[in-house]
Amino acid sequence: MAHFYLNEDLTALAVGSTAELVGAEARHAVTVSRLQVGERVEIGNGAGLRVVGSITHAEHALLQIEVEGVTQETVSSPGIWLAQALAKGDRDEMAIQAATELGVDGVIPWTAQRSISRWEGAKVAKGHARWEAIVREATKQSIRAFIPEVGELVSTKQLAALGASTRMIVLDPTGEQALTDLEFDDRDVVLVVGPEGGVAPSELDLLRSAGAGVVRLGSTVLRTSTAGPAAIAVLNAKLGRW
Repeated sequence: MAHFYLNEDLTALAVGSTAELVGAEARHAVTVSRLQVGERVEIGNGAGLRVVGSITHAEHALLQIEVEGVTQETVSSPGIWLAQALAKGDRDEMAIQAATELGVDGVIPWTAQRSISRWEGAKVAKGHARWEAIVREATKQSIRAFIPEVGELVSTKQLAALGASTRMIVLDPTGEQALTDLEFDDRDVVLVVGPEGGVAPSELDLLRSAGAGVVRLGSTVLRTSTAGPAAIAVLNAKLGRW
């Protein structure tokens, strides 16, 4: 099924009842995708609920379907989070888009020492909103039941504090171990990916002291837009998601 839309207010519905899209989502479905009465569509609430059915009403700002099936998915455990350093161009955005498609549970914007891009002042709220929009659209494209959470912007010190309650893994070509060699417990995993210039030595020391492991993906050096998604693919296999 190619068409998947989000209505965060959607609640569990019985088969035979009516589910709705309104506003911008309905306009996109009707005017851009040109969906018509009789076509089948899927609607989710971004929190695990998905309903599928045939369109019974389609106009500019309202789309209705007769519910034919309802599923409620559960959150994967342990969770996978990507702490992505702000990067030049749109490489950090490329990373979180691909990470969302691959099933990441949350993303954390990180101002690394070598980040050329900076969120300061009004840019903090603007950047956060931009990341939220990216993961929302990627959720729809990949027909995911859950919209990943976008965390608050963190410094390296704030990021290191997460090591007390999570399995923190810093991706770096100098890593002592390969990611494929690690074993995992029930703690959430936080993947840390630096900017194009890499993670600074002082940052590696701080993250190590907080309990993070420094690991490599392979013998090549990946861009910041590629490293996180590649590691998530490995974790999906290691954790039995795939």
